[in-house]
Amino acid sequence: MSQTYRYNRENATRVAGTTTLKDAIGQLLKQYQLQTRFNETYLEAFWSRMMGQAIASRTKRLYVRERKLYIEITSAPLRNELVNAKQKLIQVINRDMNAEVIDDVVFI
Repeated sequence: MSQTYRYNRENATRVAGTTTLKDAIGQLLKQYQLQTRFNETYLEAFWSRMMGQAIASRTKRLYVRERKLYIEITSAPLRNELVNAKQKLIQVINRDMNAEVIDDVVFI
């Protein structure tokens, strides 16, 4: 006999003094000073979602070191477009991350 758990939103309540999982993880990252590295890793992992498939498919290598984003682009015309729009690229990334993750972009 198998029991199935059914979530009932009307009866769901939060006990006073409890913390949501999101808040708990945020506090953990802050306490251990891992928020910056988490943001950098998130940027690397979700680059295609942030920039779109056209840019992501032409990105050969991507990493963040000391608040600088290093990008290797395989398409010369796309690299030129991104160089010209460097400040806009920094703004878009930082806005999407809801934090100041990068200060500069270096094209390699």
